[in-house]
Formats: sequence, C-alpha cells, structure tokens
Amino acid sequence: MRVFVTGATGFIGSAVVRELISAGHSVIGLARSDGGAKSVVAAGAEVLRGDMEDLDILRIGAANSDGVIHLAFVHDFSKFKENCEIDKRAIETLGGALAGSNRPLLVTSGLALLASGRTATEEDAPVPTSDSYPRASEVTAMSLLAHGVQASVVRLPQVHDRVKQGLVTYLINIARQKGVSAYIGEGRNRWAAVHVLDAARLYRLAIEKGVTGAKYHAVAEEGVPVRDIAEAIGRGLKLPTMSLFPERAAEHFGPLGLFAGLDLVASSAITQKQLGWRPTQVGLRDDLAHARDFEPENAKSNEGHYAASK
Repeated sequence: MRVFVTGATGFIGSAVVRELISAGHSVIGLARSDGGAKSVVAAGAEVLRGDMEDLDILRIGAANSDGVIHLAFVHDFSKFKENCEIDKRAIETLGGALAGSNRPLLVTSGLALLASGRTATEEDAPVPTSDSYPRASEVTAMSLLAHGVQASVVRLPQVHDRVKQGLVTYLINIARQKGVSAYIGEGRNRWAAVHVLDAARLYRLAIEKGVTGAKYHAVAEEGVPVRDIAEAIGRGLKLPTMSLFPERAAEHFGPLGLFAGLDLVASSAITQKQLGWRPTQVGLRDDLAHARDFEPENAKSNEGHYAASK
C-alpha cells in the first residue's frame, strides 16, 4: 500500500512510518519543517510539506494514497478546544478526499471518558463532544461512515519508551518545576499504557486488515495506578511524592488537571482477537525506571514538553 501519514515526524508517527516501510509499504509523510522533512526522507518515505491546517495539502496527500493514517494533533493543552477544532477539520478534509472509495482512513483517538468505574472496551461508543471535553476525533471519524468513507479508529493510552511516556512526560516536567511529584487523592485511578513499537505495529495491522467502523484499542497494560507513576517520577527526580485534594488539580497540574484524576482503564481483548496483535515490549514502569528525562543532562532540553502545554 501507499499510505499517507499525518504526524509522520512525531513520536508515534515516526515509529509508524518505520513499521510500514519495514513491512513493504510505501509512505507519504506530512512534514511542516525542513528538519521534519529530512527525518521523513531518512526513514525512506516521500515528503509532503504542510501541516494540519493546510487543507489543500491534506487533500493532495489523501488523493495520492491507498489509505490514510491520521496521527497529527497539536499537543498544546492551553489551546485544547482550538486544537480539537483544527483536528476535526483535518479529519473531515481527509474523509472528503476518500469518500466513495475503498481506501481506508484510520483516525487516532483516546480513552478519556469512555467508561466510568469499569474497564473500557472497543464496544464503547465514542464520547460526545462537549465544552468540558471538546476532542471530536472519533465522533468525526464515525460520522464520515454515512458519506461512504471507510473510516476506523485507534484509541491510544499512554504511549511510552525511555524518551517519552505520553501524559506522564508532562507530569515529569510539572514535578521538576513544582519540586514535588503529586497525584490526586489516593492515586488509585489508573492509566492504560502501550510501548510505542507495539502501537506502531497495531497501526500497521489496522490499515492492512482493519474493518470499517471498527474501534481498536492499542492497550498493552490495562491500567497502571497513577500513584505508582507519581512515585516512580519522585524516585527518578529525587523529589518527594504527595497526595492532592481534587480541587487542587487545576492549580497544581495546570491544563493537565483535566486528566490527572481520571481512571483511564481499557482492555484490548477484541483488538487482539480481530487483528492478531500481541504486545511484546516492556511496560510503562520499566521505561519509567530508565527514563531519559531523569538524567540531569536532559532536564533542560526536555522542559519544552511541559511548556507546550501552557
């Protein structure tokens, strides 16, 4: 297949590009900078210059592909609603270019608010868009089915290796700035997780043999307690760990307070059965025990992870 990948230069996207190429596919990677373009070429892919707001460029990429994987998202939580609107327009544009064809569109979503007090499954309906949670990736993708778009969704948990760990990377930088690694209440809420290489393999399997309208869970660990995560951060940074009352979440975590107390537990049993996907990489705790963010020489260079969320 010839696959157009948005977010091709990102943490997950770059791994997906390598996975696709190693499996014999050709890739068109969206890149907005010279440095990004060079990394796409170095991976063996073709470059299409532009970003998520270049809707004409998105149409060109989709029109010249056999399928699209949409991974791009602007991770600036201080402008979350605005960035969700950008994402929605990009998905609608990609879908419009693929409507009426047999070419798949694979859209990235998350696990937030899917289930309350239980483990989320692939059968859970998309979360309706609201002022409190404006992300519309999945709702938009599913709405395209009525227009003849072969759309499906990958729901991501915390995606990690030793360099980045999803929202945990933001927690590390907040702890460094605040001088304490915190969690909400007893810290019993849990976050599902997956290694970036396992996630990349799932994207490849989903674009190769995914079913229209399917919702796939890229989940290796169903739930890691946030207290365990906070304590690992405390050990890594040599900082104290403490509990916060829920009403202090916004004050301490800033925009990330929206997620800090959520229970983001999910199963991938259906995904594993349907796609034959089996996670094989190390878990979140293992990567946190050796995270590069905890190395003194990397502290200053990694402050941008949190700055982007302000």
